[in-house]
Amino acid sequence: MHDIKYIRENYDVFKKKISNRNNTTKIDDILNIDKKNRKLIQEKETLEKQKKDISKSKDEAMFQKSKEISLKIKELTEYQLKVKKELDSILSSVPNIPTEDVPVGSDEKDNKVIETIGDIESKNFKEKSHYELGEKLDMLDFDLATKTTGSRFVFVKDKLALMERALSNFMLDVHTLENGYNEISPPLLASETTMFGTGQLPKFENDQFEIKLDKNDGRKFLIPTAEVILTNIVKNQIVKLSDLPLRFVASTPCFRKEAGSYGKDTKGMIRQHQFYKVELVSIVENDQCLGELERMTKSATKILDRLKLPYRKIILCTGDMGFSAEKTYDIEVWLPSEKKYREISSCSSCGSFQARRMNSRYKNTNNENVFTGTLNGSGLAVGRTLIAVMENYQNKDGSITIPEALRPYMNNMDKILPIKS
Repeated sequence: MHDIKYIRENYDVFKKKISNRNNTTKIDDILNIDKKNRKLIQEKETLEKQKKDISKSKDEAMFQKSKEISLKIKELTEYQLKVKKELDSILSSVPNIPTEDVPVGSDEKDNKVIETIGDIESKNFKEKSHYELGEKLDMLDFDLATKTTGSRFVFVKDKLALMERALSNFMLDVHTLENGYNEISPPLLASETTMFGTGQLPKFENDQFEIKLDKNDGRKFLIPTAEVILTNIVKNQIVKLSDLPLRFVASTPCFRKEAGSYGKDTKGMIRQHQFYKVELVSIVENDQCLGELERMTKSATKILDRLKLPYRKIILCTGDMGFSAEKTYDIEVWLPSEKKYREISSCSSCGSFQARRMNSRYKNTNNENVFTGTLNGSGLAVGRTLIAVMENYQNKDGSITIPEALRPYMNNMDKILPIKS
């Protein structure tokens, strides 16, 4: 959510930055509605002063005039609230503006690679995809999931289910014991206002799974990421400055319709309706966001370093960033079967954009109430990490070597073997 005062005072800069985000909102329309809203407020205040003056005079001859003014105030108030609602509706659909160092571009082709880490191992056999490996092991079953639930779901079984759980526990231990995050086990349902606070609503409603509960209990949605519920911990709060930064981590299932992605990654576990993710969230002083983004990204890449998986870090261009982000790093892991890097984490600074929507504030050193800064990142997507381990650690016989970092979480096994025929 944007400060309308900032838009008024920085018209040219704001218009250019929003245009760089491939957003077609007409800033002139916003300012015209804002001007109309302020004019109505002034008219109402003028009438309220007239009514107050009449009341002070106690002139009975002006009694009818006072009644007429009251009626006019009522009409103006109703109209002004309608105009204000229209203004807020438009503002709530305008994305965050990028920081100065974000490259300008239209889509993923304009993203910039910052660094590439790890050597890609050359195998002496043709590497299989994760779904070929999983089905051969009889530990990934997509057909059964389609029968019981539908497409874009999977049964993960036996030792791969153990590895999936081990990855979550390994990530949580690193983030809590080494990276300074506090573990949270949050609700998996979010209210409409909570979804609005982090920017999922109203713009991305078609991508959410809404749950039908008691009609008097308000709208509820399955969380598309733990970011939603963790960030809103500070909704409608004035956080103590001494408590900042707040750093949270959670391992949860996530649910997305993947609207608009039909035909993409239909095979395997890359793009599922239900998946596990370890999510990192930071609440900071709003001038500390960019430093915290670097810290958060290093926390995420540490997992890949420990698992010894090849990856690269890229900065997203203005046209490819998420709605609430002001700056985003994507981390992409190497998948041998595809001969390319695929996203495994996205770490974003949102500045005060989400905080303004949530009304999350803190008192600065001047005792002024200012909006917090919020950040979120995957640390990591568990399913995609499972895929990366399977493919990068596969052996010619179809077995999968278990990374050393995971072995303490998997009963000290060193290999997942195919089922003997």
